[in-house]
Amino acid sequence: MCIGQRAELFLVVSFCLIQKRTLRKELEEEMTEAITEAAVDSSEEVSEERDDLGTFESDDSGTFQQVVNLLDIIDSESAKTDTTGAGLDMRKTLASVIITEKATTEPSVVINTLIRCLQVSEISTRRKVNIYNILQEIIQQEGELEEQCVQRLVAIASKEMREIPEMEGYMKAEVASDTLVALSRNHFSLVMYELQHHLKPLNLTDEFVIITLAKLANSNVFEFMPYMGITLATIFTMLRLANEAKIRQAICGAMETFCETVQFYLKHLEESVYPVMTEEQFALKVFPMYRYFVTVWLRHHNPEVKLGVIRSLKPMLGLLLPNDDLREQVYDYIPLLLAEYQGGLEALFITQVLRQILEVSVITNTPVPQMQLHTIFTELHVQVCNKAPAQHQYSSQNLMEMVHCFVALARSYPKELMKFFFSQMETNKEAVRVGTLNLIRAIVSADEPRMSIRAIYLAIRVVKNTISDTRSKVRMAILRIIGQLALSGYQERIKGWGLKYVSVQLTLSTYKLTNRRDNFYLRDLEERMVHKVTMDTVKIITSSVSGMTNEFWVRLLCYIMETDYMEALTPICISLTNLAEHQLHGQDVDVSMAGKSRQVDLPAPQKLLARLLVLMSSPYKGEGRGIAMLNLLRTLSQSIAPSMANMWELEIPLLVRYLEEHTEFTWDQKAWEDKLIQFLRNSLKKTRGSSWSLRLSKELNNQIASFDSPSLEKGFLYRALGFTLATGLEASKVEVLLLELLYKTDYSNDFDREGVILCFGLCARGQVKTVLNVLHDFEDRIQESEQSWQISAWRKDHPWRRETVKSALMVMYSCVASYCHPQLLLNLVDSPITAKIIHHYVSSCQDICLKMAFMKSVVQVTKAINNIKDLEDFHFAQKTTLTSIIVAVIEAEPTDNLVSPVRALAMEALSHLSKLKPFYSTEENSELMDISIHSVISLQLPGEDNESIKTLYANALSSLERLMESLLQRQLDPRGLQEMVQLLEKWILSEKEWEREKAMNLHLYLMRIYVHSTAVCIPLKMGQFGTMVGLIAPCTCDAHQGTRMASMNVLSSLLDLHASQTCSLWGPSKEKELEKCKGDTQSTDVEKIFCASSRIAKMVCTEFNCDEVVSLIQKLCENIGAMDLQHDKASVTWIGSFLQMRAKELEDKVAEILSAILVHLPVVDHPEVRRLLIEGILLLAHHHQETILTSLLRQPLPMESHLAEVWLAVSENVPFARTMLHSLMGRLQSRFSPRVSATSKADIWRLAAVDPLMTLCTIHLLIQKLDENDKLPDFLPDLTYTLLLQLGSSHRPETAVPVLKMWKLVHTAPLPEEMNLQRVTIKSMQLLFKRVKSQHLARALDEQAVWDLLQDGGTFLEGVSLLARLCMQHVAGHRQRLAELVLRGMDSEVLSCRISSTAVCVEFMSDPVLYQEKLLKPAVLLLEKGADQEEDEALRVLSLRALGNMALGAPKKVKQYRKVLLEKCLGALREPVSTSVTAEGMEALTKILAELREGDVGSSFDAMSEQCRIFFDNESELLRLKAFILFGKLARVVGMSKKHFFKGEVKKAWIPLMLHSQDPCFNAAQACMATMFQCVHFWGWKSLQHPSGPSDTTTDDKMIVFQTTMCSILTQKKPAVLYSFLLETMAYVKNNLSRIRIAACNLAGIIMQQMSTHYLKKLNFPALRNSLQELQLDPDPGVRRAALETLEVLDSCSQHRLLASPQGMS
Repeated sequence: MCIGQRAELFLVVSFCLIQKRTLRKELEEEMTEAITEAAVDSSEEVSEERDDLGTFESDDSGTFQQVVNLLDIIDSESAKTDTTGAGLDMRKTLASVIITEKATTEPSVVINTLIRCLQVSEISTRRKVNIYNILQEIIQQEGELEEQCVQRLVAIASKEMREIPEMEGYMKAEVASDTLVALSRNHFSLVMYELQHHLKPLNLTDEFVIITLAKLANSNVFEFMPYMGITLATIFTMLRLANEAKIRQAICGAMETFCETVQFYLKHLEESVYPVMTEEQFALKVFPMYRYFVTVWLRHHNPEVKLGVIRSLKPMLGLLLPNDDLREQVYDYIPLLLAEYQGGLEALFITQVLRQILEVSVITNTPVPQMQLHTIFTELHVQVCNKAPAQHQYSSQNLMEMVHCFVALARSYPKELMKFFFSQMETNKEAVRVGTLNLIRAIVSADEPRMSIRAIYLAIRVVKNTISDTRSKVRMAILRIIGQLALSGYQERIKGWGLKYVSVQLTLSTYKLTNRRDNFYLRDLEERMVHKVTMDTVKIITSSVSGMTNEFWVRLLCYIMETDYMEALTPICISLTNLAEHQLHGQDVDVSMAGKSRQVDLPAPQKLLARLLVLMSSPYKGEGRGIAMLNLLRTLSQSIAPSMANMWELEIPLLVRYLEEHTEFTWDQKAWEDKLIQFLRNSLKKTRGSSWSLRLSKELNNQIASFDSPSLEKGFLYRALGFTLATGLEASKVEVLLLELLYKTDYSNDFDREGVILCFGLCARGQVKTVLNVLHDFEDRIQESEQSWQISAWRKDHPWRRETVKSALMVMYSCVASYCHPQLLLNLVDSPITAKIIHHYVSSCQDICLKMAFMKSVVQVTKAINNIKDLEDFHFAQKTTLTSIIVAVIEAEPTDNLVSPVRALAMEALSHLSKLKPFYSTEENSELMDISIHSVISLQLPGEDNESIKTLYANALSSLERLMESLLQRQLDPRGLQEMVQLLEKWILSEKEWEREKAMNLHLYLMRIYVHSTAVCIPLKMGQFGTMVGLIAPCTCDAHQGTRMASMNVLSSLLDLHASQTCSLWGPSKEKELEKCKGDTQSTDVEKIFCASSRIAKMVCTEFNCDEVVSLIQKLCENIGAMDLQHDKASVTWIGSFLQMRAKELEDKVAEILSAILVHLPVVDHPEVRRLLIEGILLLAHHHQETILTSLLRQPLPMESHLAEVWLAVSENVPFARTMLHSLMGRLQSRFSPRVSATSKADIWRLAAVDPLMTLCTIHLLIQKLDENDKLPDFLPDLTYTLLLQLGSSHRPETAVPVLKMWKLVHTAPLPEEMNLQRVTIKSMQLLFKRVKSQHLARALDEQAVWDLLQDGGTFLEGVSLLARLCMQHVAGHRQRLAELVLRGMDSEVLSCRISSTAVCVEFMSDPVLYQEKLLKPAVLLLEKGADQEEDEALRVLSLRALGNMALGAPKKVKQYRKVLLEKCLGALREPVSTSVTAEGMEALTKILAELREGDVGSSFDAMSEQCRIFFDNESELLRLKAFILFGKLARVVGMSKKHFFKGEVKKAWIPLMLHSQDPCFNAAQACMATMFQCVHFWGWKSLQHPSGPSDTTTDDKMIVFQTTMCSILTQKKPAVLYSFLLETMAYVKNNLSRIRIAACNLAGIIMQQMSTHYLKKLNFPALRNSLQELQLDPDPGVRRAALETLEVLDSCSQHRLLASPQGMS
């Protein structure tokens, strides 16, 4: 026992003792409490109990109470045990122990207490049983007790024992009986007296009296013997009275015990104090009972009674059979025993009684009567041959007892028994024959010296009579008898017939087993048993039979050579080895027989060696045949090949040791075959120079047909044949054997085909030219060509397929290359080997098998070349051809399923080809990678239940990895790595899960190769690291765990690579954190996976420089949309993490990052992904606002939804949106501000040119999306003004069409109509003014069509003025800011800005705001400047208008600025650049003059008068209108000092005024008429100041009246003036205006009518007439009519002049 077990046992014992002590203490406490309670509370119960028990000493009351309490505890615990199940009842046991211990000190008291307890009325059975058990323990402990106690106990127990109720009472009686037996050990007489008192002749006693007597006899043998005789006699008298089964069983059991006791007594008679009875006396007492039992009770119907009787017979016969007289009488009752076999009793017990009788008969040489033999033979034989009933449990033991019976019978009656057996064998029943043969075998095997030779002879005769039976069980029985005869020393008896029978059965069973049919499994199983028994018999014979016949030796050798049943080889070889050793050592050698053996045709040595070598290739088959065959070879070494004997003696034990050290589960097949091949090679070396190896080759070749395909033996056979042929000396004979092998091979059988290929390859190791010649000869003989194929003619049984043979030939050539000597290979590999392979492939239909053969051939050839050490100058000429064929095969493979290993073999071939010169170019490398990757990665993952497809799939992946590794090794630098990643990229971004996983695993495999190569020293290209990480990063959140883990490992490899190439801070702590993140990504919780990926991003972002960050983000953006939503979220998570950590450092890279995001944002469909990307943009914008703004504004129009979404996100952040709006406004304003130089990178972006339309669209979007309740008070004036400036600039000719370079690059169609500067600006302004929340303003804007005016370039300035006027009216709070902005704009270098600002200023000048805000002076200065410039007419007009409006807005300041005002306005009149400028100048003068006096005007009055008069006859209606108005204003302003001057001006202007009163322009005519009447008073004619005539007359009529009156007055007062008026009027007849020409004709007619004669004479009538006549050609009829009338007046005046002249008068 070890120390640990001892310690454990000690702990258990200690625990039990502690528990026992604890329980004991508890019990004692319980008893004390019980006693106290009994003394106080239960005195009445105690007194009652005492009354039941009788008087009791007061000193013993305490003990009594303790015992009673302990009994109560025992009863309670017993009840618990009954309900809860049996177990360790410590309390019950301990209570019992306490009572027993008390008995040691007070035995009488305790026993009396227990006895009294037994006498209590209504005591339970369980309590009585417990008391009796305790009493038994006390009796065994104390020994002798007080006689009184014993008597009382005996009486009580006897009474309890005899009162036998049902069930519980039986248990009580049994313990009472046991108590009596216990008492008998020290008080035998008292107990025996009590029992004998109840045992009376002819009176049936109680059952337990007899049982107790039997127990008493068994436990007190010598004390009981004096009572044995009377007891047996008395019981015999009760037999007739015992009718019940129980009493009969009790008597039978008692008799069994009594007889056994008597036998014990007789054996130990010398130990008896005094002899009582002799053996014969006992026998005489027993025999009557035996007879009664057999004749009466054995026929009882109860099986239990029968069983009791049979059991009692055996000990009874032990007393009866030694008596000669009684033995004969016992024989008489044998038939009665035999008859019981027909009943339902267990046969074993009957057979045991019969065996006892028969064996004693043999021993005493008093055989049973012969007349009973047939009955005994028949009954026992039936028991042997028939199947035992199902209820019999001891059938096998019964059969053994039967055998002993027949052995005893064979010793007594051998002849009669064999005769009986012979008669039984005549029946054709298999069971009878098998049973009989088994009995014969048992008789033969009985180690009985008294067994006569005669009996053996007779038994053999019986067996020989049955050898023709072909049934399996009969054959096995005969074979076992033959083996038993050999074992029992009867070897001579089996020579001849026995050995022949064994040989026949060996052959027959082998044949049946090798030709078994599938549907006869049971029959095959029986045949296997026959064969096994046969082999066991052979083993017995060969190990025990001396002088073995040569015939049997030859049969066994031939069996080895010919049998196809391999399981028999082991015992046969062992047997042959034993026989050979007997012969070699001269044991039992028969000289005559030896002489015969030399003439026997034994197998040839080569044949035997070939056979054994092939069979030894599977050494553990057939119960380990390898060792047996090796031992046989070693034993026969001198006979097989004497030259090899010594070598075999050394090597065979080593092979045996190898097999002994291994089992069929631990050995290595290849290693063992290598050992055998080496053994064969070493053996052949001993025969070098002879034809031994060639003969062995022939025998090996002949063995091929003996083995199935596939099998290990046949595979080894091909291999051994190849090695053997390689050592052949005669090439011609080797060729013959090789050709024979080629022709007899079934090429449709894959195993045979591969075997032949291997054989040819191994043969090429020493016979390469011979092998190539044979292959060439074979191709010629089968007449292979492109047009014919005649192989079928050579094989009538299995016609060859063309492709099958071609594939075999290809692999043969490659196998030759694989085993060929390196120096010879380089000369042969291109041609003929590779050339033949290509020829056979291209000249066939190229099915799957042929493709596989071709790939296998290429792999073998390239491997063979690569294995050659010195290949520096070798170029594989066929490489290009092979590559093109292989690539075509790979491309032809289906990409959706995997049906063959072709692509795996093809890629393996390419990987080997890539290592040979000439090497593939970079382009070829990439193409091969791409083709191979597409061929494998596109395959869907195989199902779990398809193991074959899974194997193909794994092989394809492995081949792809090797090919990629091989190709990568040729370009192991960053460029090669990048190309590899680019090829994998589309698969890594695949939407199919299995494609991503495979691509990622391949990426990981190649990445690890790169990291562990020398290329790690070459730095990666700028941005390459970020690009590769950006490709991998989204996959860290892939839905498939395998892809996530692979991507994490790739990322780890990339970080290691980056750390090794840079001064990175990547260290163990970060690696540990990365590993932790890897663990988190293995979770199935998506949130946990994303959290881990985000942590990784933040962890690795510090490893990136700015360029790498840009490349990373660009790649991540490219990945978005390529896969599923989970990948997109991962991409934006990484982007957000990097921007959050590195945004401040990316100032120079912001534009690139934003461009990458914006380019890919349109393809993002999921709102959350878009939101995260936009948040990234906003994050950049917070740090690099101007850069982001410029980049966004440079995006093409129309604004796409993604760009609008960015701005919407901006608008959600109100403070940031305001900032961006301010910047946008600044961008628009910068166009109208002086150009400044940038002082920072932010300035560069801020000042960068952007498309104003894009800016306006953005402003419009922001205004639209900002909170509607926000009135934007801080933006309203600036933004309004800025938008006006922008709108003004859009109306300029040079900016009529927006310059949208990006639009033109992206779109071919023109910009949409709604997408123009004017409309977008106006929409923005409309949104802006809506925020003012002024209904009056909104109504005014709509009613006055301000927006339409602004949109139209022609009315823009009018709209600006109107908008400015409305703003001053309704947005009064912003007038100051607007005024400041206007003045700033007027000072701008941009013309459009100045124009728009001046247009606004026009309205501001008409309002006191400028004056109030003290802005009038700078405004005047700017307007002065605007009025002086000549580059733009509108600006000059507006400036003049604004100056004129000063009279409206600041009339008090007009006098202060009169000089400037008059100067600028007169300048417009002096240098009439345009009509509008001149008109505006005159209108401004009109306004100014309203606020000045004559003295304020000064010298400018003259100039104004003169300049104004010039425009009376101007072609422009506007100028004429303005001139008339101004002249009228001058007429009002003129004072005394200028009255004379102005009078002269009026005179000069009078004819134009009179004529233009009929001006075609109605307004001009009205203004002219008003001015004319205002100037009439300068003539001094009050009568003309108001036109006369009726009110209902027309203006023309009134004018005619006025002209007539005026001419009349002039004729009277100033005829010379009238004459000059006529001349001046006639000048207007050529005026451009027809109305003026008419008016001139009419006025000329009136003047001529009123002209005096004196002045008529001065007229040049011909000239006037000519002028008037020319008007007759005027296109206007009114002119012609007026001219005609005037011509008539002229003619009239001419006549009047003639009449008035002196000549006329005369």
